[in-house]
Amino acid sequence: MAASNAGTMEKRGSLKTTDSFRTENVPETGPLAIIVLGASGDLAKKKTFPALFNLYRQGFLQSDEVAIFGYARTKLSDDELRDRIRGYLSHGKDNTEDLTKFLQLIKYVSGAYDAEEGFRALDKAIAEHEASKLSPGESPRRLFYLALPPSVYPSVCKMIKFYCTPKADLGGWMRVVVEKPFGKDLASAEELSSQIGALFDEPQIYRIDHYLGKELVQNLLVLRFANRFFLPLWNRDHIDNVQIVFREDFGTEGRGGYFDQYGIIRDIIQNHLLQVFCLLAMEKPVSIKPEHIRDEKVKVLQSVLPIKDEDVVLGQYDGYTEDPTVPDNSNTPTFASVILRIHNERWEGVPFILKAGKALNSRKADVRIQFKEVPGDIFKCQKQGRNEFVIRLQPSEAMYMKLTVKQPGLEMSTVQSELDLSYRQRYQGAVIPEAYERLILDTIRGDQQHFVRRDELKEAWEIFTPVLHRIDGGELKCVKYKPGSRGPTEADELLQRAGYVQTHGYIWVPPSL
Repeated sequence: MAASNAGTMEKRGSLKTTDSFRTENVPETGPLAIIVLGASGDLAKKKTFPALFNLYRQGFLQSDEVAIFGYARTKLSDDELRDRIRGYLSHGKDNTEDLTKFLQLIKYVSGAYDAEEGFRALDKAIAEHEASKLSPGESPRRLFYLALPPSVYPSVCKMIKFYCTPKADLGGWMRVVVEKPFGKDLASAEELSSQIGALFDEPQIYRIDHYLGKELVQNLLVLRFANRFFLPLWNRDHIDNVQIVFREDFGTEGRGGYFDQYGIIRDIIQNHLLQVFCLLAMEKPVSIKPEHIRDEKVKVLQSVLPIKDEDVVLGQYDGYTEDPTVPDNSNTPTFASVILRIHNERWEGVPFILKAGKALNSRKADVRIQFKEVPGDIFKCQKQGRNEFVIRLQPSEAMYMKLTVKQPGLEMSTVQSELDLSYRQRYQGAVIPEAYERLILDTIRGDQQHFVRRDELKEAWEIFTPVLHRIDGGELKCVKYKPGSRGPTEADELLQRAGYVQTHGYIWVPPSL
């Protein structure tokens, strides 16, 4: 069954989609079934169902069109599933009625992930909903969200394809959302893509990376291509280095066994940070159509040079292997700093440092673009630091430009300050949506701009697979670092070798309301 590439949706109105790759006309309205597979798991409870509830509260999901189905192996009744997720849904005095109505939209079907019987029962429940809501000229729409481990994707997708596809004469669309990690290296990712690709067309597959749904990440293209003063500066002539940093102030906390299978590069850098990298480094697309944007992301990934061992620092925090689910001799990094170098006219010679770590001294994610020094420094202020453009992705979303100004007073002395756009202060009262809300909404709309295309996924794994194999083979070793620190000192030394100049004595303070 085909899926659509583009469409529109009106708030407080019917969910509307168009289908750009099918030849026949597809009705724009009809019953919508959202099926959450793995409904009893943590991801569904903490992210998927809350996102759906917030979309419902804002009028993007209409109770006269939508039904939500949970599917998992656990034996539960409808009410038992509702009770399980109730505490994870944001609700206050004003939302009690919305919450009650939303929970009534949820139904539950139990079954195995590789058994025909459970999926036939699921299809029957969906079909009953569609039959009760379908009007002349409408077609059913089915969205399957796989809140499941990747190991079961192939069997689940096969069951969906064979037993849960709407009847051909009804038309409509069917889409499948899959969560990361998409494989563990190039070979496993390609195998997974081939297995799913044999069942569904590429426009039906939505590989979700929630970082692409974050407000400040979505702002990157606007910043770059809608502001004149950035256009001449965004290149190797003016930018010295770029950092993309993800920090957590806690360790694996009970997920040691799972995390040890992947490590920080697979968990954070190869997907989340690399997506930010693409948006920072790509060329201007022909338009903002999803395929034009994704084409440029693929091109910049193809321009990345192979990673050298001297451009990698790996760390593992003290105490990581004390987790009983982690092998005593584990070489899995909980910290990594990797330099990517782009071989093209715009970025030749500019290091992009991607850094992520657990059990560090702070929790934040930001982008730090450091400009070159001013030639002919007549104010003798270079020692105070360079100009930097900083994009704080989370928390306390903000953008600020570090620059040198005159210190107030009678003396001609300089100091570092900033031009600051802090979202909490500038957009008071505005609610920044959760990433999953935006991405689920995009899936319903048929907008794949913020999802990972198969060739993009392949290029990403091409970059990191050689390094990951050297880590797995023990050729690249982790160094220890203390929990609550900045990470290994070797990472700071790598940063210095890359040309980054740290500003001493300057601390950004978010403005108060």
